[in-house]
Amino acid sequence: MKQYFQDEHYMLQDMVRDFAANEVAPIAEAIDKEERFPLELIPKLAELGLLGIPFPEEYGGAAMDTLAYTLVIEELAKVDSSVAITVAAHISLGISPIYLFGNEEQKNAHLPNLISGKYLACFGLTEPEAGSDAGGTKTTAVRDGDEWVINGSKNFITNAGFSGVCNLTAVTDPEAKRPGGVSVFMVDPKTPGFTIGPPEKKMGWRGSDTRALTFENMRVPAGALLGELDVGFSQMMTALVGGRISVAALSLGLAEGALQAALKYADEREAFGKKIYRFQGVGMQLAEIATEIEAARHLVYQASYVKDHGGNVVKAAAMAKLKASETAVRATNMAVQVHGGYGYIKEFQVERFFRDAKVLTIGEGTSEVQKLVILKQLMKGL
Repeated sequence: MKQYFQDEHYMLQDMVRDFAANEVAPIAEAIDKEERFPLELIPKLAELGLLGIPFPEEYGGAAMDTLAYTLVIEELAKVDSSVAITVAAHISLGISPIYLFGNEEQKNAHLPNLISGKYLACFGLTEPEAGSDAGGTKTTAVRDGDEWVINGSKNFITNAGFSGVCNLTAVTDPEAKRPGGVSVFMVDPKTPGFTIGPPEKKMGWRGSDTRALTFENMRVPAGALLGELDVGFSQMMTALVGGRISVAALSLGLAEGALQAALKYADEREAFGKKIYRFQGVGMQLAEIATEIEAARHLVYQASYVKDHGGNVVKAAAMAKLKASETAVRATNMAVQVHGGYGYIKEFQVERFFRDAKVLTIGEGTSEVQKLVILKQLMKGL
């Protein structure tokens, strides 16, 4: 990876790899089994500077590039996807909109606290009727003097139960043509009328906090508006590009973790008097998935590079997310198959990897949406 990495990237990679092995791996099985959010890891992640990797030093960040951030998510995901998505959602969807679109007062009020891990941030975009159709927002915000009155709901919101600030979209101009007329508000979850639902019972990412939110006549000050009025959809689409790179990095790490587990087992397990990787049916699967992972790796790292250095990051991020997430599903399926009956037993981590993988082809835009995004970008080039 010399074409992508500098010395600082290798140093960061080693540090996060050690943290994942020593702090995350020992509790990964337990937080999955107990469906418990690992709150104890947040100050440790913050102490290492991992909650502020891509943000300026003036706010407490590390001022590193997108590739550095990608490596953090990749290394965490090799061990546990729940911890990886907690960090990814906090940075790419929670902090980034405030950094990109907030005024200095908003930035100074929240960025130091978010980067230091005092509290987390969440991103309220998805609704029952606004999932893949992200422009179908039904939540409304009506101006009343110096306040906005917000009504509506959001679902599948990561980190919602542990956030000190929530960025949410709401329709501010119902007469505007879709997807216009939407704005973003930065809201304190303790605001009256803001209700946080119970944790969702999920197939995977069971150590990640996922909840529904409802807003009933919730009043927020005019200063809660994040960025310009009525351009929230484009703002959130900008944030989602970073989110797609995040999920691509997570997918890459999960696929790598699954492959390593499968390789180790195939080298230890014997059948008919020889190690099972020597059987063509097993060995060919391992080789094929390893090749797919390398292809995904280059797309993920390229998307990170393009984000920082210019170019069509929308297409690059969609391609990386599509390839890496689909590879993660195939890699974890292969890992379970190689383990045979043991792959179906919870004591083996590939069972958890398998459950964690599927959501990667759904969150931050389904695989089908990524293909539509890619196609649109291709047609623009004609």
